[in-house]
Amino acid sequence: MDFAMIFFILVAALSVGAAVGVVTSKIAVHSALFLLVHFATLAILYITLNAQFLAAAQVIIYAGGIVILILFVIMLIGSGPMETRAAYRSWVPYAGLALGVLMLAGISLTLLQTPAAPIDPEANQGGVPIVVGLTLYSQNILLVQLAAILLLVALIGALLLARRPRPEESPTSNLQS
Repeated sequence: MDFAMIFFILVAALSVGAAVGVVTSKIAVHSALFLLVHFATLAILYITLNAQFLAAAQVIIYAGGIVILILFVIMLIGSGPMETRAAYRSWVPYAGLALGVLMLAGISLTLLQTPAAPIDPEANQGGVPIVVGLTLYSQNILLVQLAAILLLVALIGALLLARRPRPEESPTSNLQS
């Protein structure tokens, strides 16, 4: 096993570990910092694939912009423990799971019915923006649209999770009556 393979395995393990840390961390600031580590390791993996443009975009846009924005929002809102309202709406996790399975089935069905585009060996070319754009928006436009739908669903879910409860929904309103 050569040095490049060992380096790839170590960076990939760190990337997977940071991704697990994002999901399992109970403190929002720690989760954002794990996300920063994950984005940095993805940039390193892009460099090992000879895609320097994608690595630079990963660092500038995601690690530099998105994570800082998330940290600012966490600092402005506060990172105290969130109160859960799952006891008041016990059907919500099941509805989310059903919709997730339905969306996964739809994506799988679409990908199975779509003929695979031939792989162009010149498509990488170091991650040149013109080649990446032409490949994404000509051969893989369906995948781009599915990713946009997935991001829209995640945005709506985040809005629903972050909204404040109405006074009639608060757990203490029943106790005061």
